[in-house]
Amino acid sequence: MIGKIRRLVLDALKPMEPNIIELAKAISLKDGVSAVNISMVEIDLKVENVKITIEGDDINFEEIRDIIEDMGGSIHSLDEVVAGKMIIDDSATLQD
Repeated sequence: MIGKIRRLVLDALKPMEPNIIELAKAISLKDGVSAVNISMVEIDLKVENVKITIEGDDINFEEIRDIIEDMGGSIHSLDEVVAGKMIIDDSATLQD
């Protein structure tokens, strides 16, 4: 049995169009996705750097990547992945 992805946090680069509303709507329509949050990190002349947080019951990373790429964007990094039966948040450590 393969574990289910419950949360993805992505650092992505996207063109100015489509806007983040359209991108969020497209991602939110996928099976297994319950919520999408896209925050603007930086705006350049022709592109936007965004943080995309996705939560759900069974997120398919490949489908999310395809949506972002089909809309002209690219994923810079996977900044957080939560998998399993429930979502847990990071615990503070002495390094924090």
